[in-house]
Amino acid sequence: MDSTGPEDPVYTDPPPAARARAAIAPGERPAPGEEYNPGAPTLPRQAATVILLRGGADALEVLLVRRNPAARFMGGVWVFPGGAVDAEEGDGDRAHRAAAIRELGEEAGVVLDDPDALVKFSRWITPAEVKTRFDTHFFLAPLPPSQEPRVDGEECVEHGWFSPRAALDAHAAGEIVLVFPTIKHLEQLAAFVSVNALLAHARGLVVEPVLPRVVVEGDSASVLLPGDPGY
Repeated sequence: MDSTGPEDPVYTDPPPAARARAAIAPGERPAPGEEYNPGAPTLPRQAATVILLRGGADALEVLLVRRNPAARFMGGVWVFPGGAVDAEEGDGDRAHRAAAIRELGEEAGVVLDDPDALVKFSRWITPAEVKTRFDTHFFLAPLPPSQEPRVDGEECVEHGWFSPRAALDAHAAGEIVLVFPTIKHLEQLAAFVSVNALLAHARGLVVEPVLPRVVVEGDSASVLLPGDPGY
């Protein structure tokens, strides 16, 4: 991943006094580019993410990596490996798959040989109300045999395998820090008992883009998803 990343920042306070997002403690200022944007929306940058899986027919665990706490963008946050599509990778589905494989190798040391083996799971677009925006395509992939993740120690400094529910519980307990899209994906993944069950479900999906909205009302702000009241 480059100096920016595809996970959406989320705010709990309105502008101009916005101070908090889900990835940092209240009272801290968001990093440059993550601030609330009251003007014309910026164009989202194309990005790709891999939700790496292990467990086969018996269990479901996902790989999360912890971004360097010194990083300008989402320092210290636990995310799925991913990042922006490079210009030389082109555009369209092939470019997203190429970027997903590249980022997984760079950030987690896992090598995937076949881009077509990635299973498309979701597509999230950063809210128009945020300055730094990404159009992120999320893919599923099982951990290849005889490979184990290893972080680069620069962009990512730790990694861990979590059941989706365990990751959510660790976040709720303050043990790890997650952002909104990761939380929502983990909530979806928690419904499946095994990697095989998840992949069978995902192969039948028609993936539609999800565009959250940041809605400011008086002294409070909230993030709404399609289908939420008030969206």
